[in-house]
Amino acid sequence: MNIVLGITGSIAAYKAAELASQLMKRKHEVHVVMTRAATEFITPLTLQVLTRQPVLVTLDDEKQSWKPGHIELADQADLFLVAPLSADTLGNFANGLAPDPLSSIYLALPKATRVLLAPAMNGKMWDHPATQRNVAQLVKDGCEFVGPAEGELACGYEGLGRMSEVAEILSALG
Repeated sequence: MNIVLGITGSIAAYKAAELASQLMKRKHEVHVVMTRAATEFITPLTLQVLTRQPVLVTLDDEKQSWKPGHIELADQADLFLVAPLSADTLGNFANGLAPDPLSSIYLALPKATRVLLAPAMNGKMWDHPATQRNVAQLVKDGCEFVGPAEGELACGYEGLGRMSEVAEILSALG
């Protein structure tokens, strides 16, 4: 399976390395696309080594080819998986905004492409009416969600908002 793995700005981004590794062990082809905020938590080089593929962070990264790489990734994806999914990127997806390659790929996906989202954010952010409106819109658009989970959050709060564990995300792949 050809998987586009999106990683956004969240402390949970460190779990993306294990997720990428497990996907590779299952013989999937994994193409990582990161937001700039994600690179504050984990380096593109880590994911490049694990997936044996270049990592897309900015549209400048596409200068290696004449083709728009984000469109090619969208066309070839069997699964578009974002783990962790921040409130910011969730809002971009729900509102059709494309300020970065990850959001651009989401908008360019063929309708038949499966989208699986694993949110990670503070529980207050998750519970906010604007976030819940965005989640409802994405569900209406055909996206699937795994999580968020309950537990201790990096911000010191306890509650809903943790990214689901890698095993749960892998299980959701079917």
